Amino acid sequence: MKRILLIVLVLSMTCGCVLFRREPAPPRLKRGEVGWASWYGEPFHGRKTASGKVYDMYQLTAAHKTLPLGTTVMVTHLSNGRSVMVTINDRGPFIRGRIIDLSYAAAQALDMVTEGVAKVRVEILNREIIPPSPPEGPFTIQIGSFLDRSNASSLMEELQKAYPDVFITELKTPEHTYYRVRVGKFITRDAAYQAAERLAEDGYDVFMTTTEY
Repeated sequence: MKRILLIVLVLSMTCGCVLFRREPAPPRLKRGEVGWASWYGEPFHGRKTASGKVYDMYQLTAAHKTLPLGTTVMVTHLSNGRSVMVTINDRGPFIRGRIIDLSYAAAQALDMVTEGVAKVRVEILNREIIPPSPPEGPFTIQIGSFLDRSNASSLMEELQKAYPDVFITELKTPEHTYYRVRVGKFITRDAAYQAAERLAEDGYDVFMTTTEY
């Protein structure tokens, strides 16, 4: 059920309206900030964040102590190599030794929900390399994002056994290249949702996005 909610609610904020705002880019961390990440969910779901917006645990967001609100960052789980883009919309974490507090959706994408905390790298993205998405499709479904291409290739090969249209896209930032595993290209939201629902039922943590980023 939570996977299905993730599909529905992340779809409502995809297309760049939340993740990619047209604002001046904050100073970039040259090598990335490395430290411990945690995640927060139910007790804060529905409450206002420091940005003034209501916290939605199914959106790809995070809390950081100092980065400007609205900053987009790539967070990479250093143990399993999975990565996810999130928008900083809140302040925290307020536990010593932790550098970022992720939403439930972001923690799912990094496969760190069960462990609770994980060692991560946080890289500020240069907004100029990530174009704003159009308000409508075409859509695609992202299954995973990795620093290591071999991990992305393994996931793609696994998916190709049941899904014919699986591909890898590259996102190059000033510091790294991320390999994103995606399934399908869909003209309508409904078509994308049906495919995403099937993938979720097969046990994958997925979210919809547009093919332009």
